[in-house]
Amino acid sequence: MAFLAGPRLLDWASSPPHLQFNKFVLTGYRPASSGSGCLRSLFYLHNELGNIYTHGLALLGFLVLVPMTMPWGQLGKDGWLGGTHCVACLAPPAGSVLYHLFMCHQGGSPVYARLLALDMCGVCLVNTLGALPIIHCTLACRPWLRPAALVGYTVLSGVAGWRALTAPSTSARLRAFSWQAAARLLLHAGVVPDLLWAAHHACPVD
Repeated sequence: MAFLAGPRLLDWASSPPHLQFNKFVLTGYRPASSGSGCLRSLFYLHNELGNIYTHGLALLGFLVLVPMTMPWGQLGKDGWLGGTHCVACLAPPAGSVLYHLFMCHQGGSPVYARLLALDMCGVCLVNTLGALPIIHCTLACRPWLRPAALVGYTVLSGVAGWRALTAPSTSARLRAFSWQAAARLLLHAGVVPDLLWAAHHACPVD
């Protein structure tokens, strides 16, 4: 993959302080670079190259396969479900590619903080938009409850996302998403009896 001769890479001690979050990665750090320098790092070996390409290949795969395999014709008036599913699939790898590619930007810690927030936004979107089609389908036997459940979960996800973006630590970010996990668990626990009943009966027409 080393198509171009890259700059001299740094060891952990010589890397910028905001990039010294993993003491077990001893070397291979890119020096502070301009935007074009960050793009150029796509073509020489360094310790983020694997992260960039694995997320990038996933992004390209989703861009091709998700819209192509979505049963758009069967969704009808619920076509928005397909759109939210596509965005939910694309957001995490897109945010991760930008984060890993530009994390060595010469703008330093402020730019890095924005990139980390962008990466977290991808996680927030997959937890939010990715759940909306599930909630919509879960409430097939209670269509009257769908609007309240979808709006409520979206608002709750906004709060969880804000808490994750402003969290002071990794553990605090994980705790922020526990709100969403609890909401989905309670929702699914409440409708499982409906789903079991629906397996032997016809749900009301939406």
